[in-house]
Order: sequence, then structure tokens, then C-alpha cells
Amino acid sequence: MPESHMITFYPVGNGDTTQIALSGGRRVLLDFCHREKGEGSDSPEIDLKARLKEELAKAKRDYFDVVGFTHADLDHIQGSTSFFELKHAAKYQGNGRIKIRELWVPAAMLLEEAGNDEQQEEFVLLRQEARHRLLEGKDILVFSKPQALMDWLEPKLKERGEAVSARDHLFIDAGSLVPGFSLDRDGVEFFCHSPFIKHCDEGDIIRNSAALVFNVRFRIGSAHYDYLAVGDAKWEDLEDIVSTTRYHKNDDRLSWDLYNIPHHCSYLALSDEKGDRETVPKSLVKELLLQGKRDAYIVSSSKPIPDAKDSYSEVQPPHIQARKAYERALRDVGGRKFIVTMEEPNANRPEPLVFEVGAGGMTWQRSGSLGAPAIVLSRPPRAG
Repeated sequence: MPESHMITFYPVGNGDTTQIALSGGRRVLLDFCHREKGEGSDSPEIDLKARLKEELAKAKRDYFDVVGFTHADLDHIQGSTSFFELKHAAKYQGNGRIKIRELWVPAAMLLEEAGNDEQQEEFVLLRQEARHRLLEGKDILVFSKPQALMDWLEPKLKERGEAVSARDHLFIDAGSLVPGFSLDRDGVEFFCHSPFIKHCDEGDIIRNSAALVFNVRFRIGSAHYDYLAVGDAKWEDLEDIVSTTRYHKNDDRLSWDLYNIPHHCSYLALSDEKGDRETVPKSLVKELLLQGKRDAYIVSSSKPIPDAKDSYSEVQPPHIQARKAYERALRDVGGRKFIVTMEEPNANRPEPLVFEVGAGGMTWQRSGSLGAPAIVLSRPPRAG
């Protein structure tokens, strides 16, 4: 069977859950947003827990190789602490919980403060899980190494009789490749664009700015294809990423065949002004959009975005003005399609969006299964 990888976006409303299933069998899940109303038959959101368990069962697995949370907003973690096995307390183990072999989190998730009335909130439970794994020194990678986190960690390591540098190998800096994956062995590598140390060491933590952002590069034969995985970054964060990446001469990491746009198609990922009919991106954000390759796709993990009169006055995302800006960028680069998770194949009963990375390039498929659905193209696949 020809080598191929699958990227699946799940329809969970204004929320994010994406799975990368590699040709060699390894699976990476980025974010988790389970809507309880999706368990019923009268809601368009998918029953995420049931779908993921079904897919894992078919693969004869009870675990993900990696689960990464880009940040701790509810629409990126909802339902996760009742779905996954958490190692820090026995009550979060067993009973069919799905195991996490390696947890990826931004440093901000370990530093967030919580009041006494928030101790059972999901972001607190995930914070405790991340802290536990970091102290144990295994099954976790933490992105960024701010001094505030080291001020918490170093005294605890001394209490354990360990060197203050004993966990250094578990921290990943922006501008680095994530260890554990390689193009030669896995056909994929993860390049960390963000967070930067300043996101936690310059006062209050802003989750969206301190979130994980990756260039995920796939190799098929001699060709490679790039997926830009962005959490809920605002335009200022994206401009920081563009300027920093260029400064370090990593410009190729800004290119994309597939772009999961930030914050459910909010105009704030493009500019501080929505615009009447179409958002005009800030200059460096526009340059990032123009890094899209021919035949590229843009995915909005969001509710439907109709081009209707009332849509132009919507306060909360998704914003039709932003959609028009992204669609313009796709036209400019010769891209294929702007796709909304809650619109395909229709808004009443959406199915996961599946992209295959294979000999034909990056191709969108309509079926939600990880098997062999029909490919949907607007032009013949590229060679090589």
C-alpha cells in the first residue's frame, strides 16, 4: 500500500481537535474539545469521545503516542480530564480511559494560577498532570523555559536530591525541532514556532499568545508538504512568529499546504480592525498568508460562516470578513479551498475533515473514516 499520512479535523463547533495519523501507525492528537450535546442526535457537533475511541479500537490501541494541548482555553481542553488517563491521581485512571504516552504543553499551562473554587476545573487538573510528569521526569515535553517556571521547578528538584538541570531535556525552545520524530523514520517532523520565553516572563500570562504553534512537515518520497498548526494566536503573535522566523533564516517554515487558521476565523488573527466587508490583514500576516503553496487549503475549526447580511455584524467569531480575507489569499496563491469544519458535507450533520498526505500531495477527502474515502480535488493532483 502506498505510503500516506492522514490529518483529521473534527467538527466540534467553535473548538479544536486535530489528529495526525502517520503511515507507520503513530498518532498525535492536538487539542481536545468534546461537546456533551454532541452525544445526542439533535446536535450537529460530533460525539468526539465515541469517535476517537472507535478509531483507536480499529487500530487496536488504547493510547495516543502524543497528546498536545496548545493552550488551556476550554474550547481546546473540554472533556479531556474525563477521557484521558491522568497519572497524578488514581481516580483519573482505569475505566477505559485513553492513555497519553507523551504530553506536550506550553510552559504557561504549568504556571497558571487557580483559586480555591477552581481546583476541579479542567485547566487545573491538566496543570497538575503536567507538573507531575515534569517532576517525574518522563512522558512530557514542555515548550519554552521561562524563569518563572524554573523558580517553581528548581526548589522541588533540590528537595528530590536532583540537579537543577535534571529536566532540561524536557524543554523545547521556539525555533527547534521536537525530538522523537524525524522525516527519515516517521515521515514527519514538528518545528516549534511558539511560545517564546517572553510570553511567560513579561507579566501576566495570555493563553493565546503563549500557545503552541507548529510547522508540521511531512515527507513523501522526495517531496515535502507543510501543515501550519496554530492555536488561537492574534495578529500580533503571528507577526512576531514571521519576523523571528525570518531573523533566524527559517523562512521555509512559514510555507504551508494546509493552514488551520487561528481562533475559529476571528478577524483578530488578521488585524485589529474587522472591516465592513472584508478584513485587511496586517502586513506580516498578509506575508504569511502569501506563503501558501499552489493547491493549498485553509481550514476553519468553527461554526458555519454564511455570507448573509446578518453575518457582517457578528461580534463573536467566526467572522465573514475574515473568511473573505482568507479566500482572497487562497486565490492569490492558487490554492484549492477554504473549508469550515461545521459545514462539510453539510451544516446539519458535519463529518470530520480528512486530508491525505501521499503521492498525490495534500488532498482533501470527504469521508470521516481513516480508511479509503473518495478524494475531492479541484484540479488534478501534483506530481512528485
